[in-house]
Amino acid sequence: MIQITDIKIPLGNMNMNCLTAVSAKTLKISPSELKSVRLTKKSIDARKKDNVHFVCAVECEVKNPTVEKQILSRRLKNVSQAVPFVYRVEKTKPLSERPIVVGSGPAGLFAALVLTMAGQRPIILERGGDVQSRRAAVERYFAGGELDTVSNIQFGEGGAGTFSDGKLTTGTKDRRIRFVLEQFVRAGANEEILYNAKPHVGTDVLLNVIENLRSRITASGGEYRFFTQLTDICVRDGRLVSVTGTKNGEDEIIPADSVILATGHSARDTFEMLHRRGIPMIQKPFAVGARIEHPQTLINTVQFGEAAGHPELGAADYKLAVHLPDGRGVYTFCMCPGGHVVAAASEPESVVTNGMSLFARDGVNANSALLVSVNPTDFGSEHPLAGVEFQRRIERAAFACTRSSSAPAQLVGDLLDGRPSVGFGDTLPTYRPSVALGEIGCCLPSFIIDSMKSGLLLMDQKLHGFARHDAILTAPETRSSSPVRILRDEKLQSPAASGLYPCGEGAGFAGGIMSAAVDGIKCAETILRIHTEK
Repeated sequence: MIQITDIKIPLGNMNMNCLTAVSAKTLKISPSELKSVRLTKKSIDARKKDNVHFVCAVECEVKNPTVEKQILSRRLKNVSQAVPFVYRVEKTKPLSERPIVVGSGPAGLFAALVLTMAGQRPIILERGGDVQSRRAAVERYFAGGELDTVSNIQFGEGGAGTFSDGKLTTGTKDRRIRFVLEQFVRAGANEEILYNAKPHVGTDVLLNVIENLRSRITASGGEYRFFTQLTDICVRDGRLVSVTGTKNGEDEIIPADSVILATGHSARDTFEMLHRRGIPMIQKPFAVGARIEHPQTLINTVQFGEAAGHPELGAADYKLAVHLPDGRGVYTFCMCPGGHVVAAASEPESVVTNGMSLFARDGVNANSALLVSVNPTDFGSEHPLAGVEFQRRIERAAFACTRSSSAPAQLVGDLLDGRPSVGFGDTLPTYRPSVALGEIGCCLPSFIIDSMKSGLLLMDQKLHGFARHDAILTAPETRSSSPVRILRDEKLQSPAASGLYPCGEGAGFAGGIMSAAVDGIKCAETILRIHTEK
């Protein structure tokens, strides 16, 4: 198999016939000599607005193996031997106690999947509901109903990333990433995530994907216990011996010597319980801010120029970051092309925002988190959970601004001019149930507001129109990452509780669907390896 990189394809020609012809030309053979051509990477090069094009990589198989060897011996530019991806999980004997996975977000989901592939029968404790009952609870909240504090955008099957964009981009370089992508496709995600440089599943598709992955896990012996919260752990002589799961007010003590703790970044009561039980954790930097919305047509035009609107391009995205003189960073995060802003609270009398896109990304607005970095020195306390209280103060202040689940909102121009907003421009908010125009400074600290102002002006120099007057800021965005890190040793276990594996984004070891999934796989692999070595 041969790999060819850096293949440039003009707009309007992104098809397999063109890729086959270019591949054959690169290899200096006839297209008829190729047995197969498979697209492995596709990205958009829009640096020059008058020459927007695709850059691709392919894997080719030549019909005659001797000819293939000759081609590789020539050492042609951008041509090399393809290295096939293989990920295997060896079957193991059952553990003395069934492994327990706490949380069914990406980390817990893929930890459970790998454990079942190895022949284990994990128990998955999920405080929220399955994706369908969870979706119903979320829709009721969006429509102005009461918040379900058990099953919501933060809690439930699939984790917080389920109601986002299903973005699978990551800075993590790990061979397991390909395995994760392949499992998503096997479960119903579009095959394009295997080759798109910025893959996304879309919330609407991701719901079904998660259900299908659950079906595979349960068919292989895994057991899901929904609406069951981890409420206690028992540690003896430095080793975990049991956990307590609580459902409908009834406790069940479950013997356990291998527990993957994949709770997600919003399981604040779980953090508190672990702290009481002496599980070491530390404060961690994170970021807070607001969601910013622009017309998607603006982003398309700025990013693609005259090519904006071309059917092969889809909705444009962006990623911006600036550093201020005082050392703070201001950056965009979780950008959702053609999406909308969603209500993401998990506690009563609180307001939290997030962003979401469907697979088609065909909404009128683009949105992204506009975040300012915060550090432990901003928390006002050395307590390990001081970052949680920092988040809570902001979220409760936002609720106090409106006395409802409506979110405080302000136009960018009014924020920069220091006045409250009283009306919208051309951009209308997508947040449901509603926004309350005024000043987002009613909930965000002044240093956050000042940093956002400076960041907006600097970002506008990079993406003209980013600081346009009628762009909408909806606050607050506080759950971009975990405010704590639950410590673990070189064997991925808590130094105070052997057998307890802090994992994923909630434990402070990941930052998105892909890195969380990979961390879950690593924890499962470690459990299997330790079990095999005994």
